[in-house]
Amino acid sequence: MILKDRMTPSEIKASSILASIYALRMLGIFLILPIFSIYASNLPGQPSVFQIGLALGIYGFTQAIFQIPFGMVSDYIGRKKVIYFGLILFIIGSVLAGVSTKIELITIGRAIQGAGAISAVLSALLADLTSNESRTKAMGIVGVSIGLTFALSLVLGPIINKLIGVPGIFILMGVLSFVAIIVIKLFINEAPKTQ
Repeated sequence: MILKDRMTPSEIKASSILASIYALRMLGIFLILPIFSIYASNLPGQPSVFQIGLALGIYGFTQAIFQIPFGMVSDYIGRKKVIYFGLILFIIGSVLAGVSTKIELITIGRAIQGAGAISAVLSALLADLTSNESRTKAMGIVGVSIGLTFALSLVLGPIINKLIGVPGIFILMGVLSFVAIIVIKLFINEAPKTQ
């Protein structure tokens, strides 16, 4: 009975790797939270508080719109393809936000970042790769990784900002997403289709 409660090595591997993908993406997002408003208020044209808030918040809005459709598409074409597509969108949005000095273009970049909504697909892939008995533990590993990433980013955000600035952090987000693509490609197998 005790052995059934333990995760298998393949479940531990899948949980750890997918948690690292969540963490890589979330680190980039969380890093800008404590510093973006100050940065954006000094952009050319002196953006309004509404524009700055929109640039920050539109990420969550577009992410909410695309989570369910991406999840549904992943049921048919496979989880990894949708994850790759979402990460590529996230890279495009990150680069656009990183090279832009106008709040409108940064907002568009943030919207594209959010459109790369893969959290639901990552969760579905994790569910595919773990047994019912291990699923709660696997989701716990993901939750811990997100919590640690959030805490770490609040400390690291201002430090990294001094080194590379907010544009550099946006580019870093894109680089981390590219790393995530490589990790998924090399270390995660597509779960067999159930339909």
